[in-house]
Amino acid sequence: MSHHPFEQDTTFAQIGNHKTEPLKAVSTPIYLSTSYRHEKIGHGNGYDYTRTGNPTRDVLEDAMARSEHGDRAFATSSGMSAIQLVFSLLAAGDHIVTCRDVYGGSYRYFAMLEEKQGFQFSYWNGQDADKLADYIQDNTKAIFIETPTNPLMTNIDMAAVSRIAKEHNLLFIVDNTVYTPFLQQPINEGADIVIHSATKYLAGHNDVLAGAVVAKGNKLCEELAYIHNSTGSTLAPFDCWLLMRGMKTLPLRMRQHEYNAKCVKAFLESQPLVNQVLYPGKGGMLSFYLNDETYVEPFLKALNLFTFAESLGGVESLITYPATQTHADIPEAVRHSYGLTNELIRLSVGIEHADDLILDLEHGLAAVAK
Repeated sequence: MSHHPFEQDTTFAQIGNHKTEPLKAVSTPIYLSTSYRHEKIGHGNGYDYTRTGNPTRDVLEDAMARSEHGDRAFATSSGMSAIQLVFSLLAAGDHIVTCRDVYGGSYRYFAMLEEKQGFQFSYWNGQDADKLADYIQDNTKAIFIETPTNPLMTNIDMAAVSRIAKEHNLLFIVDNTVYTPFLQQPINEGADIVIHSATKYLAGHNDVLAGAVVAKGNKLCEELAYIHNSTGSTLAPFDCWLLMRGMKTLPLRMRQHEYNAKCVKAFLESQPLVNQVLYPGKGGMLSFYLNDETYVEPFLKALNLFTFAESLGGVESLITYPATQTHADIPEAVRHSYGLTNELIRLSVGIEHADDLILDLEHGLAAVAK
């Protein structure tokens, strides 16, 4: 076998096909055993208890680390537990700079950390890199961003953030859920830690709840491994296997998501009832404003193909109303201040035929026009 680095399509398709697997299984076996037999005192085979290490999870974590160009990865029980794992590196009294347009669940968790654990958060608009340093205090320990942001789909300049983080010796954490490692690898842009809600594009079929943390640097990885084992937010073996199965087709799916999203974007931009379309330039997510919030209800009601549901990144197209669903925990005045208003609709464009998706949206807009 040649040793040149493979293209992403090859690397993803080959996840779990380990030539060294003892029984020559092409698909990584699911090790459900919670305990592992020891031959004698001090002689284990590297596995003792499944929370501390599981052979199926190891294969997944190895694949995740390689996909993001990190040193180690940690598979967690959800995207939020991935965020919690990373914030467990920090302590009461620490200050974190994050982006204003952030997932509602992250905002809710940050508010809880402020209230119950004495953390402090400052919210930066994500665009003015020259103003980012103004938010840094003596007790600032990290910068946390999503790029593109959710749901306003704004790209943040990771290289610029990384420079500031390094100057001030801060941890630079990036949530890469929306673009996935197929479209961007934040560690290559200077991030220390990458987070995923693996429930979304990585698993890709709206059927697995999972998270992932990927880190660079030995000290950081050892600390995360210690916390991951100590707190027990590990992903169950069967879910690890399902996630690997989803990741095998990530490049294929992402190409179709992106092609469809670009078709949908072009269609929506031509519609008089649509005020503005927010698309970050690549990937399968977009948001748009209807001209009036009273249009939202009839529009949603008339859709057949798009499912009105929370979440994103699955093969099926979903439509989400951030104001009452994903971002409901952000106070209305705060939301409105940065453009997350009640006219905003978010689309997770699936892999169906683009023409059918456009027809469905046309149907929805026709119902509004009536």
